[in-house]
Amino acid sequence: MSVGPVSKLSGFLPLIAAAAIALAPGQASAETLEIGIGTQHTTTNTVTGGIVLKELGLLEKHLPKTGKYKDIQYKFSWQNATSAPPLTNGMMANNIQIATMGDYPVMVNGATGQATKNETQFIAVITYNAYGGGNGIVVHKDSPFYELADLKGKNVSVPFGSAAHGMMLTSLQKRGLPPDFWNLVSQSPEVGTTNLQEKRIDAHGDFVPFAELLPFKGFARKIYDGAETKVPTFHGVVVRKDFAEKYPEIVVGYLKALIEANDWLRKNPRVGAEKLEEWTKINKEVVYIFLGPGGVHTLDPTIKPRWLEAVNANYAILQKLKMIKDLDIGAWVNDSYIKQAYKELGLDYDKQLASFDTNQVTGQDPVCNKPVNDPAQTGEIWIQGGEILPFSSPLCTLTGVKKYTADGKKFNAVYLVDHELGIKVFADAAFYAIGQDPKTPVVVPFLLKKDAEAFAAKNGGKLGTYADALAAINVGQ
Repeated sequence: MSVGPVSKLSGFLPLIAAAAIALAPGQASAETLEIGIGTQHTTTNTVTGGIVLKELGLLEKHLPKTGKYKDIQYKFSWQNATSAPPLTNGMMANNIQIATMGDYPVMVNGATGQATKNETQFIAVITYNAYGGGNGIVVHKDSPFYELADLKGKNVSVPFGSAAHGMMLTSLQKRGLPPDFWNLVSQSPEVGTTNLQEKRIDAHGDFVPFAELLPFKGFARKIYDGAETKVPTFHGVVVRKDFAEKYPEIVVGYLKALIEANDWLRKNPRVGAEKLEEWTKINKEVVYIFLGPGGVHTLDPTIKPRWLEAVNANYAILQKLKMIKDLDIGAWVNDSYIKQAYKELGLDYDKQLASFDTNQVTGQDPVCNKPVNDPAQTGEIWIQGGEILPFSSPLCTLTGVKKYTADGKKFNAVYLVDHELGIKVFADAAFYAIGQDPKTPVVVPFLLKKDAEAFAAKNGGKLGTYADALAAINVGQ
């Protein structure tokens, strides 16, 4: 991901510290082990491997305290960056032993480690989208561009080496387009955001959460999502091989803490989103669209064969473009630690490995009085100062918006599911295919204008905005 500064912690030791601490006479000495953990607080897909562990104290709970660890005192050096390259640099310098990063950066991390004799291993996934959802391309809200094809010859930025950069390379390959299709330059999320807001660039590609965050902020519009590639995307955990071999129980303890962090967020999605806004400054509504029920990404640490197939395909793309050193993928992937973590927690790894179940929106639709059980149709309304209500269809959701608005309520966000791509979208940012018969209103949401237009043309409807979709619904008042 983009290059950004790693936070400097006072008193940080450049290597793992194993210093004797003198105790009272007659007592054995204790050992302090400093562990560098590379995090990306603002990359929403990594939070259960970083900031959640830190804030809830889960590492302290799960790290070993018996046997050879009986007299060890743990000290954590949390090193936050806005992207992966500084974390990889820290791992190569042995300042960081465990780090979280996206799918393309983890490959670069592994290849760099093998080339410099600072080997790392890929030991777990944090979150995934089986079809590539999450990475995206945004334009200014006033832009005349509405899809990737419109960006031919345009000035587009992306953090080089990031998961989003990989998604953009894949999107060109899928369409048979050359690398010079657009004028691509490297810009961090911060720089790209400013340049887009000031209309200095035509589009900006970025990783989670920026393709949702910038439209939510009100000045951008998303015109491409990685789900269009149909290539899985994930964020995962890498560890220095020498550290893992010396302290395998610590690595397993970290992964047990990760599993508990996932469970905490699944069980407390609204509270979790609110806490993460407090901890990371990413809006809770944006956190929720990724990690809440029916979210764009699924919390699951298992290393599924399908993800490794994607790794091999992505590696081939980077090799062809001469953008990566040699990587022995077989030597780099090591699922033994996550399997051991599952075993120690009494969980069935093989069952989870085979599962693609996601945490779906469920409940009873309060407006249409129906069970909410079709993931492709669900909607949610987050009442300002209140709960997040589930709905059984886009029509029922938008009917709820009109009903609750008439009751004087305001909303943090309204969520629907894109009919074409199957990903969660903000209702007020969507395009709609709207039926022509006012007696039987039909509203079908899409992220992309072209998809809404095509559906409307095929089904005798018309293209519309959020306001148009609401206007098409009569709540009987």
